[in-house]
Amino acid sequence: MKAPKPLVEIVATGRWLPERVLTNADLERMVDTSDEWIRERTGIRERRIASAEIGAADMGAEAARIAMERAGVQPGEVDLIVVATATPDRLLPATACEVQARLGASNAAAFDVSAACSGFLYALAVVEGYIATGRADIALVVATEKMSAITDWTDRSTCVLFGDGAGAVVVRRSTNGRGILSHYMRSDGTLADLLWRPGGGARVPFDQVVLDERLHYVKMAGREVFKAAVRSMAEAADQALLRAGLTSGDIDLFIPHQANIRIIEATAKYANLPMEKVYVNVDRYGNMSSATLPVALDEALEEGRLKPGSNVLMVAFGAGFTWASTVLRW
Repeated sequence: MKAPKPLVEIVATGRWLPERVLTNADLERMVDTSDEWIRERTGIRERRIASAEIGAADMGAEAARIAMERAGVQPGEVDLIVVATATPDRLLPATACEVQARLGASNAAAFDVSAACSGFLYALAVVEGYIATGRADIALVVATEKMSAITDWTDRSTCVLFGDGAGAVVVRRSTNGRGILSHYMRSDGTLADLLWRPGGGARVPFDQVVLDERLHYVKMAGREVFKAAVRSMAEAADQALLRAGLTSGDIDLFIPHQANIRIIEATAKYANLPMEKVYVNVDRYGNMSSATLPVALDEALEEGRLKPGSNVLMVAFGAGFTWASTVLRW
């Protein structure tokens, strides 16, 4: 199968991470856990935690400003802002509108995409459609997460996993043969209660019971989520490669969702990709939900692991369940 011609491309990336570092040693003083236990099971050594006065919109706007500056794009030139987040600053309005206001991008339409850890790839697919059909020329995809705000810091099974941060990309029509070659997206809502926040929404509104029972925090059935994540990400990798007309041997860099080193290694094995081709930063940031992929993409570019013409495979899995993959030529 011949590789399709890219219609849109990522022309610049940016990331923003909080200054505060929460180490495994710090967590040892908070809950009954140990550095060895955390590293052995997750590969995480530390994560970033945003201060109380910083929200998802603040982090997302900072990452977007960096990407826009690198792309040479002014706020008034942006036609569309799509924000992926599982941790909106508030339920109304969309975080994207608050990002728009901070950027001064008054000509842009702005809305959120909610697909948990898969959100960045879902948002990227949405933006591709708008640009490919001529409804936008320049778009921002922003993934921003304050996971610390929905983490139960008394639950040792989940509080060791998450961190805060944001990543952003500027997307426009491809003119040079580089860009997005394929997308693949799936979901399975029948498994939603394996990874969710049971309370605090419209179905179970926030009240004293929700607060007392800590239902507004993330709950996860770890073993079941692990199995579903590996299976789904392997499927997504296969489908994205098939649609791009490529094989695993054609991939120069694999950027998987940074949830757990064991999931990353298992997914790479199923995808027949050696670990030297896999980008890993979960040890430094933990799971930043939708922000993991754009942050990793920005770091890989900064480190010289992305060259013009490189084939990149990105794969994610998250609550919903949702899973997605994208192949692009850098």
